[in-house]
Parts: sequence; structure tokens; C-alpha cells
Amino acid sequence: MTESTNSNIDALSWLEAENPNGIASSRKSLRNLAWKVAPNLFLSFKYAWAGVSYAFATQRNFRIHTVIGTLAISLGLFLHVSAVEIAIITLTSAIVMVLELLNTAIESVVDLTVKQTYHELAKIAKDCAAGAVLISAIAAVLVAACILLPPLYQLIVNS
Repeated sequence: MTESTNSNIDALSWLEAENPNGIASSRKSLRNLAWKVAPNLFLSFKYAWAGVSYAFATQRNFRIHTVIGTLAISLGLFLHVSAVEIAIITLTSAIVMVLELLNTAIESVVDLTVKQTYHELAKIAKDCAAGAVLISAIAAVLVAACILLPPLYQLIVNS
């Protein structure tokens, strides 16, 4: 089973858990509201948070990026790096998480479009989206290393 197929199964499980009336009812209510614009700002934030919650609940890589980003920021605070450096670590971590959310969205739309069939263009779309996450994650690790390794080295040497 591919990660994408697992993702679809996770999506259905998450949908079922979120709605005690079952998946069919959830799909119907989602379908009825999918084309509408949120009537107020609160609902817009609620829908956005639902997307983040969905990704955290169903996407292993999103959870990994969240934990590593939190650890990098925490280490920066522990090492007393400057506020600008903490901001840079936070922004690079956020970019990785944003791209992971976009990757999840792209994979879901592609899976919706091609269903259970294989299509080379679907593979390309999914691979490119995953590649964007990979490149951003590598860049974030390099940024964090450049910022955190010198003070960490000094802390170890001075101990």
C-alpha cells in the first residue's frame, strides 16, 4: 500500500471519528458547504484549524516536522540565540509545515481526480509536491544548523 493510499484510509478514519453520524453524513455536509464562502472570520479560522488538525492527525511527516521545528525553536531559546535568529528558525520551520499542508492538499485533489487508477501526470504532481517539502526541509535543517551549532559547540566546550 502506498503512502497516498494510507493517506486516503487515514482521511476516511479521521472523517468518521470527527462525525459520529458516519462518513456518509460527513461527506454530504462537506459537499454542501464546499462551494460556500465562510460567512464570518471565526468560521474561516475554524476551517483552517480543521485542515491543520487533519494534517496532524493523519500525516506522519507533518507530525515529524512539527516536533523537529518545536525542538529547534526550543534549543534556540535554551541557547539564548538572538530574537532574529529565533524568528529565522521559526519562519523556516513554518515554511516546511506550510509546504507539507500544500503537499497533503495536492495529494488529496490528485487522489480525488484519478481515484484508484494510475496516471503518470498524477505521479509527477505528487512527486513534485513532495520534492518541494524535501527541499524546504533540507534548507530548514541547514539554517538551524548554521544558527544553533556554534552556540551549542561553545556550550559543550565551556562545560
